[in-house]
Amino acid sequence: MTPLNFKKSQPLSLGIELELQLIDLSDFDLAVAASDLLGHMERNRCHLNISPELTESMIEVQCGVYEEWEELQHELERVRNELVRAADWLNIGICGGGTHPFQRWQERRIFESQRFREVSALYGYLAKQFTVYGQHIHIGCEDGDMAMNLLHALNRYIPHFIALAASSPFYQGENTCFHSSRLNSISAFPLSGRAPFYLDWNGFCQSYYAPMKETGVIQSMKDFYWDIRPKPEYGTIELRVCDTPLTVERAALLAAYLQLLCGWLMETKLRVQESEYMVYSYNRFQACRFGLDGNYIDPQSRINVSVRESVETTLRCIELDSNKLSLRRISRTIEMIRNAMRVGPDSVSLHNKFHNSRSLEDLVQYSMRTFREAAE
Repeated sequence: MTPLNFKKSQPLSLGIELELQLIDLSDFDLAVAASDLLGHMERNRCHLNISPELTESMIEVQCGVYEEWEELQHELERVRNELVRAADWLNIGICGGGTHPFQRWQERRIFESQRFREVSALYGYLAKQFTVYGQHIHIGCEDGDMAMNLLHALNRYIPHFIALAASSPFYQGENTCFHSSRLNSISAFPLSGRAPFYLDWNGFCQSYYAPMKETGVIQSMKDFYWDIRPKPEYGTIELRVCDTPLTVERAALLAAYLQLLCGWLMETKLRVQESEYMVYSYNRFQACRFGLDGNYIDPQSRINVSVRESVETTLRCIELDSNKLSLRRISRTIEMIRNAMRVGPDSVSLHNKFHNSRSLEDLVQYSMRTFREAAE
């Protein structure tokens, strides 16, 4: 079998993919509009990297590769503005958020492509239930060994990103009591969860990836829905646990935190042990259910704290080592993350909005306004 080559990329470079909701303005349900939007963008020679997703009610936009997160934020703002203009022309809405509050999965339509037809045939109704929306963050790695070590070193910080990005408290017309209900839909897939514990690229390829492909379980890396997965064709690792935030500014900040965290992990060369995964599922659930107030068991000390306290402890550790880090504007990034914790994730504002209006339709309108706010 041909080796799975890992493309070398600039360490700690950043990229983002955002999955976005397409909204019918007549009733604020999801619209069947991805083909129309993609066609409009193509006819107008729009310079956005935009692609279809599994159902016709969602699109994915990909940003370029950047070394500084502020540059990434500028592109996200430009992308947001162009998407809002295109959606206005087509008389549809567009917004972030990890789930639509009241859409019914039975009404979704699979996007017409060979891959999506195959996914639908394999997973049945789970494919339509996969109409949930996430932010994927890519971090550049020098080689495959660095990617695998960084991937597993990040395991203890997954709850941080779930809680900070949470924006899916309502699903199928119900208050789920979760800050992030989106990940429950992804957990239904058999190839979801955590990556197998390999710290070298050749070992992963030969002992895991190659046998999985030879048996026909997978066709490519795209078939793994892990919380973090390597992307050898990009030379990155891809963090996949974040709900799509309501604003591109929050999306950029999540990328900034991941870049800062990875830089710190690389500088301090923290050792990775498989035993840390013992509390992985528990910590992940707590972050999904309770957000920043969820219980967090430190996988090394076994001490119980909140997710919020774990983030703050991590930020203090990064501050202590800041003289060693080559990343610029560390203190500003840390202060912005602390401010994001004070404000709370989007799930909190969605809960507050619903408490005031008792209307799920109002939540959708609020999400659309929030997404396009700086475009007006």
